[in-house]
Amino acid sequence: MTSTTGIQPFFLFTAILMLTACGPAADETKVKLPSLQSGAERLVEQEFGIIDGKRVGLITNHTAMAGDRHLADILHEAENVELTALFGPEHGIRGDADAGARIVDGVDERTGVPVYSLYGQTRIPTPEMLEGIDALLFDIQDIGARFYTYISTMGLAMQAAARHDLMFVVLDRINPLGGTMVEGFVLEPGYESFVGLFPIPVTHGMTVGELALMIRGESFLEEVHVLDLHVVEVSGWKREQLWSDTDLPWIPPSPNIPDFETALVYPGSCFFEAASASEGRGTREPFIQVGAPWADGVQMADILNSRNLPGLRFEAARFTPESIPGMSTHPKLLGVDLQGVRYLVEDPRVVEPVAAGIHVLEVFLSEAPESEREELFHKSRFARLGGTDRLYDMLMAGTPAEEIIAAWQEEVREFRRLRSLYLIYD
Repeated sequence: MTSTTGIQPFFLFTAILMLTACGPAADETKVKLPSLQSGAERLVEQEFGIIDGKRVGLITNHTAMAGDRHLADILHEAENVELTALFGPEHGIRGDADAGARIVDGVDERTGVPVYSLYGQTRIPTPEMLEGIDALLFDIQDIGARFYTYISTMGLAMQAAARHDLMFVVLDRINPLGGTMVEGFVLEPGYESFVGLFPIPVTHGMTVGELALMIRGESFLEEVHVLDLHVVEVSGWKREQLWSDTDLPWIPPSPNIPDFETALVYPGSCFFEAASASEGRGTREPFIQVGAPWADGVQMADILNSRNLPGLRFEAARFTPESIPGMSTHPKLLGVDLQGVRYLVEDPRVVEPVAAGIHVLEVFLSEAPESEREELFHKSRFARLGGTDRLYDMLMAGTPAEEIIAAWQEEVREFRRLRSLYLIYD
């Protein structure tokens, strides 16, 4: 059965990240808090009614703030709920581990509750981890890209809950990219991985609550169709609103997404993780700048600006990746002087990040020296991020960016039709 409700945000050791706000002072176009409440905030406001008397496990990280407190702290102090375990995704409970770094089990210093890693030896809760739990809660801020691994963590936890007859509660949060943008090839059968577990486009325009309903409704994973799923809704959010349309403080959901502008371009620039060129890790501006030792940043920026990509301009960039504790300790091309381009977001409402990323990839490939071109993109990694071999094959065949973008439009239309069955918000 499915129900919807709501709550406030939550705890952990990184409350100082709340000081990192995005955007200028509020104006009349922005949502006025507390009219916009997260699912966690509404759950707290409702005194945990949906989980009253239950022993709960919380799948979470540092973004689970309800007001100025972490949800784990609030749950730990609640008299009608017993917080039994915490489960950490990629980057860990504190959110400060490098991408791909193995997370280990431990004990939460604030609550004394066991912390189990879902990004270590196992990525799905085991029977031992779930012992003594009646309900699993999921509260993590996602950024709306298929290969951002928090949604894979959610799906596998849903599967574990279904297998063990546990209630699963998604405490919803807004999609920072809004609820209307859908881009990219739909992931094909046989291309599933932890950075692409579901047959959805690169940007899907759904909240994690809506996506959970689709995962169950479409049986994207075995056994989830029987899951006792509940979504505690966000209040005060409209689908057309991006993060920059709100007064919500930006808490970096992972170390290399330091601000909203980075989150906005990430669904396209992340493909540089599958390239010999740099995606900007090892700098304070990852994903918003990309480069290579051989690149001519001025020429590339001129080419991209001549294409008038919606909401974006580009400028030449020069950077040298270094080891940055808490962000990237072993970045690609460490210590190498690189040139490339930096994204400049002029109008976030019209940016098409995946399409823009394809244009940037095409320009890098076309401008690469002959000796670099064949090895610029790593085919299997490209397939994992793209969810298909088509993207790699089309780029390497010299297909213009506009033709690649046109190639995914029909499957995006079909996905939009399917997702309409699961949308919660207007």
